[in-house]
Amino acid sequence: MAIQQTILELREELNVHNHNYYVLDQATISDFEFDQKLKQLQELENAHPEYSDENSPTQRLGGTVTKNFKTIPHAHRMYSLDNSYSKDDLTEWEKRIQKVLGNVALDYTCELKYDGASISISYENGKLVSAVTRGDGFQGDDVTNNIKTIKSIPLHLKGNDYPQKFAVRGEIILPFAGFEKMNQELVEIGETPYSNPRNTASGSLKLQDSTEVAKRPLECLLYFLISNNLTTDSQFESLEKARNWGFKVPKQTRLAKGLEEVFEFIDYWDTHRHDLPYETDGVVVKVNSFQYQEELGYTAKSPRWAMAYKFKSEQVFTQLNSISYQVGRTGSITPVANLKPVQLAGTIVKRASLHNADQIQKLDIRINDTVFVEKGGEIIPKIIAVDLSKRLPNALPIQYINYCPECQTELIRVIGEANHYCPNFYGCPPQIIGRIQHFISRKAMDIEGLGGETVTLLYQHGLVQNYADLYELTVAQLLPLERMAQKSAENLVKGVQNSKNIPFESVLFALGIRYVGETVAKKLAKHYKNINALAQASLIDLVLVDEIGERIAKSVIDFFENQENLSSIDRLKNYGIQFQIIERINPNATQKLAGKTFVVSGVFSAFSRDDLKKAIEDNGGKVGSSISAKTDYIVAGENMGPAKLDKANQLNIKILSEEEFIKLLHEN
Repeated sequence: MAIQQTILELREELNVHNHNYYVLDQATISDFEFDQKLKQLQELENAHPEYSDENSPTQRLGGTVTKNFKTIPHAHRMYSLDNSYSKDDLTEWEKRIQKVLGNVALDYTCELKYDGASISISYENGKLVSAVTRGDGFQGDDVTNNIKTIKSIPLHLKGNDYPQKFAVRGEIILPFAGFEKMNQELVEIGETPYSNPRNTASGSLKLQDSTEVAKRPLECLLYFLISNNLTTDSQFESLEKARNWGFKVPKQTRLAKGLEEVFEFIDYWDTHRHDLPYETDGVVVKVNSFQYQEELGYTAKSPRWAMAYKFKSEQVFTQLNSISYQVGRTGSITPVANLKPVQLAGTIVKRASLHNADQIQKLDIRINDTVFVEKGGEIIPKIIAVDLSKRLPNALPIQYINYCPECQTELIRVIGEANHYCPNFYGCPPQIIGRIQHFISRKAMDIEGLGGETVTLLYQHGLVQNYADLYELTVAQLLPLERMAQKSAENLVKGVQNSKNIPFESVLFALGIRYVGETVAKKLAKHYKNINALAQASLIDLVLVDEIGERIAKSVIDFFENQENLSSIDRLKNYGIQFQIIERINPNATQKLAGKTFVVSGVFSAFSRDDLKKAIEDNGGKVGSSISAKTDYIVAGENMGPAKLDKANQLNIKILSEEEFIKLLHEN
């Protein structure tokens, strides 16, 4: 009984901490302490399966694999919303409502319309029992295991005044910060970035491995409750109830007394929506009273008591001149629309990504078409439609290329993937150049005096065909190159030789193994200690490493099964490249900063930035890459960016000077 009680108490405590952090944005425990408690719970549950609970906080980690998602009918249909594009539309909508209700005074609940994937989640006796995608509104896919990994969705409800059985409707969204981080990681491993947060959030729900879903910073914003036993009589009150039960209900939601206040809400957010951390494309206006909602009912497609007001995206039309195809360093082919230059959202747009063959087919885009362009997620220019009324009569459908535009190798397309690939990994010029450019980059070998353009020049002159060739370059070979003077050539050769001191984890990242980004490289290096142990690891061994999934594991094995890669590694070993972890033991190391997360910003005098980060880690602390609610301290040097300073002040994060940090290290 003592063990069972400990398990129950740990679950309750971890649920509270999850809610405080992911719903209230108020951390009440350090990451270190949370991870320790979660690890303790996981060990107890593994040792005592008789006390298992499918809604335990340990389920947030994922682990289940769903090959086929079951189709489940919705107990209550998920309707779509009618759209309006002007205040006049809303005024006309209210007139239609008043005809039914008899000119009563109306209150409205105003909610921001977040651009994500709709979900219906059912609860019984306060526990999550199922989650189903919107589908066609009548039925959707069972994604319960994936939904349980989203930390802003409560697995157990707070309080005791919720109905025995009810459902909630919410929007699964991906914040901009998380989306940008995911894309940066894709760029680092040579993959094509995701097109926009909405599609990425939607696609995440259907990933087969829930562990992969758990890695994505998805959130769920609740917007509606469905029950025959609600104790509230209005939309606004029900959202307040849901917030008390543990759901994440957007704080921006407002109760408006009449349409004038609705218009004020719309005007405010039409301007300030760019300050939000999520994509939003409008406002949803709902008659607040449940009694009036019931009287108004539904049309065949939509509730009569709700209307979506869509913000106007800045759009322009221009001409599609041509389509070109780019080859990435992993062979991924990206079609690019070349446009007649046009101004959009303050910049001149000449090109827009078309992502893949499916997107071209979906748009039915053709050369010389007049196309509508907007900034997807206010960030990336994208073509959203074609003006068919202006299409030339002789315009032909686009035939996607079958051969690589650079090396003429026949392209392949793996089942289940959207992109085409050039398989000529070791003979296709952009892939060769791209791998060498990745190898020399700052987070990899960090070779001073050598940039991307110079790499292209070296390849074109036959001086490098492989990143190992860099270590045989001489000043005499470099001098004939364009814009290469004696001093530049000497610095380049010196920079290459200095890179022999780069640590193993950076070397491993530099090799360019597909799907192995900077973070994964560090984990693999730390686990295996040297390149030989990693090269001999089996698929099962690799998958057992923290955060290494099957896709990464297969890619690592494929890399080390290739003789050309092994030959390059042997050459790099002979040149003196670091292929093993060098354990540096600091006799003065402590754990006084354990559980604390630091962000380092600015220029320092007593430390280099790397030495400062090492001092933090040597004393048990964690170095974060960006400021968030998880940050405990910012160590600020000269020239700290004003945006970081503003964010630190908003989050009430303590800012330490270099001297204050040194004092902190020397405190007993």
